[in-house]
Amino acid sequence: MTSLAMKKILFATDFSACAARAEEYALFLARTCGAQLCIVHVLEFQPGMDPNFVVNSLYLEQLRKETDSRLQDLVAGAKRDGIVAEGQHVLGIPSQRVNEQARHADVDLIVVGTHGATGLEHILLGSTAERVVKGAPCPVLTVRGPRERGRTERPPAPAESPRITHLLVALDFSDCSMDAFEYAVQMAAQFGSKVTLLHVIEPVSYGLDFTLTHTADIHKRREQVEARLIELAGLVSARGLVAEHRIRGGLPADGVLDTATEQKCDLIVMGTHGRRGVSHLLSGSVAEAVLRRADCPVLTVKSPKFAPGHRRR
Repeated sequence: MTSLAMKKILFATDFSACAARAEEYALFLARTCGAQLCIVHVLEFQPGMDPNFVVNSLYLEQLRKETDSRLQDLVAGAKRDGIVAEGQHVLGIPSQRVNEQARHADVDLIVVGTHGATGLEHILLGSTAERVVKGAPCPVLTVRGPRERGRTERPPAPAESPRITHLLVALDFSDCSMDAFEYAVQMAAQFGSKVTLLHVIEPVSYGLDFTLTHTADIHKRREQVEARLIELAGLVSARGLVAEHRIRGGLPADGVLDTATEQKCDLIVMGTHGRRGVSHLLSGSVAEAVLRRADCPVLTVKSPKFAPGHRRR
């Protein structure tokens, strides 16, 4: 396993507080990895609307002026940080246009903000972030913004500076989760991070007789899982990194979230497009639960780019 290949990062912003938090991570990663930063804002414009219609044209022109000014500020801030950056606005449906821009620019990572919680707000937040992940041509880092608070709640504590010191890697041993594992190890090597490997054994539907043979199968499966996790942890340790493993029973999303909280992880890494368990991200409730409820950023890995000379484990 070789060094992390991250030469170009796309940061999608709607200029909200959630996007501002995601911006901090985009800058952190670009600075640390020496990557170019592409900052994209989507002027949301639904299909069927005529951009040349007088009212629409005036509205879009005003939006473009405001957007250009804000993009210039973001680009200038990145350049002051020593990062090669460019800004661009595009017209259309946010999730679709972000993924199109990612393909066109051949980026290595997309960074987006998310509200979490209900996912009812859409412009690159909540469900739109989920759609970005589902259709993205590369890994996506979703960063949760500040929680909204009620009138009786205290103001939130200032957000800590971005850091990647402890990665939680959710595994079901499918090809996509193994891609996530290898990507996570390379990222951990880049940042000198601790790595915790997690497998969640989902609830089993027993027969009416609760046969001992079935119970024996469960124990055998657990032993096989533990042996595989020990092997993978050994590969991580061989890189000079601290590695440990965990096996939990229960629902995959709850297992991932609970472990991340208990272990004080600052990044959850998951594969996408697996057939079952935690790797079937964005095809059901596991994705919704993890992306909306996780307090730390979530890195979903699909079609990762590895550095030249990389050999799959």
